[in-house]
Amino acid sequence: MVNTVDLLDKLAPNTWTGTGFNLIAVPNRGAGPTDPLFRLLLSATQETLEFSKVTTALDRGAKEPTVSLRTARYLQTVIDSKDGKTVIHQEPGLWVHLPPTQENMSDVFFRLALTPHGDCLLAQSTFFGATAAAPAIQPVNTFPFPAIPDINTDLTGLLDAQYIDPYLHSPLPAKGLPEGLDAAMAIKDPTEVLRAMIKRQTIIETDVIAISTKSATQSHRLGIVNIPFVTGNANAIQMDAIIWLETVKDGSSGQTFPQLQYVQRVILNFDEIHWPHVSVATLTLAKK
Repeated sequence: MVNTVDLLDKLAPNTWTGTGFNLIAVPNRGAGPTDPLFRLLLSATQETLEFSKVTTALDRGAKEPTVSLRTARYLQTVIDSKDGKTVIHQEPGLWVHLPPTQENMSDVFFRLALTPHGDCLLAQSTFFGATAAAPAIQPVNTFPFPAIPDINTDLTGLLDAQYIDPYLHSPLPAKGLPEGLDAAMAIKDPTEVLRAMIKRQTIIETDVIAISTKSATQSHRLGIVNIPFVTGNANAIQMDAIIWLETVKDGSSGQTFPQLQYVQRVILNFDEIHWPHVSVATLTLAKK
């Protein structure tokens, strides 16, 4: 299993490719009295996640020793499987490993990201660990809510039918997702797609890292900064994600290969409601 220092070396320098599922609620501007307040957009996705090689950078210390950071640049490209060419999302960024310092007594990972929607984010690891088993992927609820819960908290019955009905009665994309998914279950909890992807796999090791833009203390200035249009229309206020780096054993050859799965939740604010924008994917190393 990898340790904290080696985690970036497992991600980079590599290109990961695979498929996933993207769910986002967007404002329905100009809706009439009988029209829904929002539109629920559902997409099966094709994804490429490219990492550069790991490099180092020095942060000079005035009150403590200079610290050496390990960093890897990445570029994430997400395409709609419906036509295989429409770009849903493209995000350049950095993963940074910080060794123990006075501010953080153990290793910490940061993710710095930019999006074409006009958002900049800084997230910090909240947990990482390893196990000699398959991942324990917990549900992530996509229903809108009046207060932000933990990423794995299941809140239901907080809002009336006009907010919930599209989540219960919308069809899944016609192609690009695993067969046999229950539409209402997968829309409420997109991690159903992740579990379906690994249902028949033998996973012998899993490294997991959770990250968030929510600051644990006031001294840690994490968060999302948006352009004014985003802030005024569908304000992105928090991002939480869980990444699983898995070692999969092939049943016929006995050989192993690495696999990356993730769930990401971005909280959007409009109409005085919190709307989870949730994406999941299962990726493997692209052939060189």
